[in-house]
Amino acid sequence: MTAPNIIGVTSVTGETDVLEVTTSPSVITQNANASNAVYKINSLIVSNVDGASSSDVSVDLFRGGTPYYFTRLVTVPANSTLVIMSRENAIYLEEGDALRITASTNGDLQSICSYDIITDQ
Repeated sequence: MTAPNIIGVTSVTGETDVLEVTTSPSVITQNANASNAVYKINSLIVSNVDGASSSDVSVDLFRGGTPYYFTRLVTVPANSTLVIMSRENAIYLEEGDALRITASTNGDLQSICSYDIITDQ
């Protein structure tokens, strides 16, 4: 697993992934093994599109078969939005890492992840 030298960057590509969040841990963004890239997560936003019910959300960094939680069972009220990550607390996904989201109910939560793919090749 190698990470590029982010001082000698040759390419930065902005990307956005979206996901309907379910009760099973689902990958919203993943940096593949041997990608020769690092992903800088700029923002992760979860919205509750249900007009009546709240739903809990868990977000983890999945590395080497182990989930490391950013949030665990945090309530997102009906018709509201939760900013889980922003530029002020950006993280990097190394090769083989995945960002996963799980909801307490199906059909209530949607998520948007904005990130940069950084390479030195």
